[in-house]
Amino acid sequence: MRRVRYETTGGPEVLFVEEAPVPAPGPGELLVRNEAIGVTLPAVRRVREGAEPGPLGGEVAGIVAGVGEGVTGFSVGDRVTGLCFAHAYAELSVVHQTMASRVPDRATAVDAVALVRSGLVARGAYEAGRPRPGDAVMVTAAASAVGTLALQYARAGGASRVVAAVGSAEKAEFVRSLGADEVVLYGDESWGDPVDVVVDGVGGELLGPAVRALAPGGRLVAFSSGGGTIDAYELLVRGASVIGFQMAAIARGEPEVYARRRDELWELHRDRTLRTRVAAEIPLAEAARAHELVESRRNLGKVVLVP
Repeated sequence: MRRVRYETTGGPEVLFVEEAPVPAPGPGELLVRNEAIGVTLPAVRRVREGAEPGPLGGEVAGIVAGVGEGVTGFSVGDRVTGLCFAHAYAELSVVHQTMASRVPDRATAVDAVALVRSGLVARGAYEAGRPRPGDAVMVTAAASAVGTLALQYARAGGASRVVAAVGSAEKAEFVRSLGADEVVLYGDESWGDPVDVVVDGVGGELLGPAVRALAPGGRLVAFSSGGGTIDAYELLVRGASVIGFQMAAIARGEPEVYARRRDELWELHRDRTLRTRVAAEIPLAEAARAHELVESRRNLGKVVLVP
């Protein structure tokens, strides 16, 4: 089978395609023949900034091609999606059954990788900010896969004002179509009237202006892998707080909550409360092009690899 790997850290150009043996599913694991693979900013950052090369994980969707010992609830031929922690960028990948879920008949594999992980992160990060009906909510990286869904959660959750923060004016019309009332650019001197909640998917140097955008008592939720530092005095003068959110903590520590939210995502997708946006479907062999698109922040929605 084909898979994408890298042997040295760097930009998208370090990715290469190789022939590899088909992995064997272990106890509790599914072997999935991938039809779609999601590309995430954390994966792109690992390739460029990681301490050392490692297998590329991510979300996958496809057909169960084999099951390991002790698997229950899944059979060969089932359509599934799930998180793969090693070698997701491949024609076949191994997914533990606790990280897998069925894909409804009405949905495609591309729908699945655009919705499930990004939707779980978007919902979790939004709710971590303890939003109240009538709050003003800002979403940074608003044109990303997670950002597009967080905007929709804010709109459906009764926000009085939804603000999208993006890196370029070319993205304004796109984020407005998803429910943003206002659009601000990262480089703007002012980010407009204060907001009660900031859902931040960027981190780094953007944390300063994001905190300054908070109203008194406001909450900033940081879920990005971009790191960064925050001036404690800025929090003090606003009576504001910063909350860290990681989806993996819920997946590992509260599997029943994870599973319930996953099912609810599909219901919201069916009802069109949540609409996925796919920026590009790119052949697996051109994974470097997919990484370049995500790293340059030019994507409007999810970037998907298609074996």
